[in-house]
Amino acid sequence: MQKVGVFGGGAWGKALAYALSSKNEVRIYSRRELDLPSNSIKQTSIREALQCDFYVIAIATSVLRTWLDDTFLPALADIRDTKEAKILSASKGIEEDRGAFVSDIFQEHFSPLNLCYLAGPSFATEVLQGLPCALVLHSHNLHLARNFAELMPSFIKSYTSPDVIGGEVAGAYKNVIAIAGGICDGLGLGNNAKSSLLARGLVEMCRFGEHFGAKMETFLGLSGAGDLFLTSSSTLSRNYRVGFALAQNQKIDEILASLGEVAEGVRSSRAITQISTKEGIYTPIASEVSSIIEGKNPQESLKALMK
Repeated sequence: MQKVGVFGGGAWGKALAYALSSKNEVRIYSRRELDLPSNSIKQTSIREALQCDFYVIAIATSVLRTWLDDTFLPALADIRDTKEAKILSASKGIEEDRGAFVSDIFQEHFSPLNLCYLAGPSFATEVLQGLPCALVLHSHNLHLARNFAELMPSFIKSYTSPDVIGGEVAGAYKNVIAIAGGICDGLGLGNNAKSSLLARGLVEMCRFGEHFGAKMETFLGLSGAGDLFLTSSSTLSRNYRVGFALAQNQKIDEILASLGEVAEGVRSSRAITQISTKEGIYTPIASEVSSIIEGKNPQESLKALMK
């Protein structure tokens, strides 16, 4: 039995801890007291969590860099060399202002060969129920990706992929299109419009990813289309709920306060718009989502997209 340290006590961190606890000894670290989904999961100090064979990090992208620098790395230095750390990142998004992908942040401190990135359609609520799903482990080290795949429970089918940047872009971009999906439904635009939006959203995601060297097959699989279709059409998706509320003319600050959870698509929409402007990438849906978040009337964005 392997020992797995999970870092992050949000919905996704707890769901992964639950999933991994079926085959492994799981220790979870969070600064706040957690209501754990299983008695087999132990909430510990960061030092105890770091004394595990594998690490799973589920920290919001917006605070990931600071958390690594101020909390994780200083504690890790007392336990082992960074070259020995085996890390699976469950964070999705793009750092606002700097425009850094999650892999960029991690690779400032760790070798790419020590890192894996989780992607694919997976609502935390359903993982906590043990419902079947399929996920992709993206890594430059497929041996390590397979090691992490072996830790997963029987209800999660795991695939591996060397396309790290593709998994990163898909994981971030689908949250932005999910906001757009919520706006579409919130405005009552119908099934034809929704289908068109998701299809063009997938094209836009591919265009953005290919600019950075991602592979088309990644966007046509679980990490891309699979996660996109899931998060863009369900109230279980935080980003979808943000979009639906924006269509009702609610202010973004009020929406996020009532949500009580992180909606990565909000910051990612801004980051993608910043990057696309700088790099000259055509990303009309992401740009309009960012504008709506900043206060633009959704009906005006609809007119712009229909031109």
